[in-house]
Amino acid sequence: MKFRLVIMFLTLNSILFMSCREEVREERVVREVEVEREVKVEDTEEREGILERTAKEVDKEVNKEIDEEIDKIGDDN
Repeated sequence: MKFRLVIMFLTLNSILFMSCREEVREERVVREVEVEREVKVEDTEEREGILERTAKEVDKEVNKEIDEEIDKIGDDN
């Protein structure tokens, strides 16, 4: 008898507490937005780092030295 009373009590409580709940509804709003960006085209020198600029200068100097050596050797043909 006590077991039935406990079961009935628990059932009644669960029904009361479950029925008092409010349903939570989630609404998602999706907005599409067009973004216009002004693309800034930078000079290649501005985009390059210090290493690239230094390497170009060294290449120029090395090429000058190579050209001078070639001129010293002369044309064998």
